[in-house]
Amino acid sequence: MTQMNRRAMIALAAAMAASPVFGQETAETTETVLPEIKDFTLGNPDAPVKIIEYASFTCSHCAHFHDTVFTKLKPDYIDTGKVHFTLREVYFNRYDLWAGMMARCGGDLKYFPVTDILFSTQGEWAATDDPLVAVDNIRKIGLGVGMTGEQLDACMKDAATADAMVARFEANMAADQVEGTPTLFINGERNKNMNYDALKTLIDAALAG
Repeated sequence: MTQMNRRAMIALAAAMAASPVFGQETAETTETVLPEIKDFTLGNPDAPVKIIEYASFTCSHCAHFHDTVFTKLKPDYIDTGKVHFTLREVYFNRYDLWAGMMARCGGDLKYFPVTDILFSTQGEWAATDDPLVAVDNIRKIGLGVGMTGEQLDACMKDAATADAMVARFEANMAADQVEGTPTLFINGERNKNMNYDALKTLIDAALAG
């Protein structure tokens, strides 16, 4: 996806979040300093192995990785203090961006439980060509984990944050030369998608080294 296409996506996403989806118009925005966008992480920051995953919430390979690899990685290595895990969101389309905005709305306590749901139910909430339905599906996930409608409205109408999210995603992708998802960095080394046994082998080698 070109930079122009990404910018067109963010403009359309912000416009839809502001008016057609929520039935409310917003004031014309002015140029402002974009807010800081952070990565969400799991595990011990001082763990000997650092894993960064680039993932798109609508990527079927990412959903498969989450269901078959991450669900083993977390109890075996993250929860035991051996791996520090970072998820970096990739926005290939409006649905990815809306999902990321909703997930971030819940903060540190709800972010990963929400991303678990987004990946495990991807075939349900993202299986529509109607963006209005997609946003409604995404909001239902947020409501289901205890976010309020007012909280979701505020998060998903925040065009400045959306713009900052896309800008950071573009910068990270360019800096790390990421072209597809999922892409994994293990102690700085880039790797393509892999099964759990292959990932386990790399982690164990890094721990032994």
